[in-house]
Amino acid sequence: MENNVLNGMDQVDPNLRDEMLAELFLNKVMNDFKRSKILEEIDQSLKDKDKEAFLRLTQELKSVVY
Repeated sequence: MENNVLNGMDQVDPNLRDEMLAELFLNKVMNDFKRSKILEEIDQSLKDKDKEAFLRLTQELKSVVY
């Protein structure tokens, strides 16, 4: 999919293309960070044997775009 996006971007204004790529990059970085933090919290909930937190966090993890 990413290749299709990049191939189609040849027809887009260079400034707009750069802005779009920067936005895609930032979204990816933010989602990776969110996933990392949620996974750390899931690990902690397992250590604490906190079932409610575990269930809430696993649902939250599912909602983060990968």
